[in-house]
Amino acid sequence: MDDEEVSKPKRHEVGMPIDTMSVEELSERIGLLEAEIARLRTAIEARGATRKAANAVFKF
Repeated sequence: MDDEEVSKPKRHEVGMPIDTMSVEELSERIGLLEAEIARLRTAIEARGATRKAANAVFKF
């Protein structure tokens, strides 16, 4: 099998081997993970806003 035929994973999995990745590949993985962290933080903030709104509605 040629090196070109070997497909590289498109996503990062926690604990996956990284010792064969280049600096560019590692930097790309960091970018993917930082984007995912930002997405998760946005979801947390949205849930907090929903909870605050619900608490305000049910406060008497």
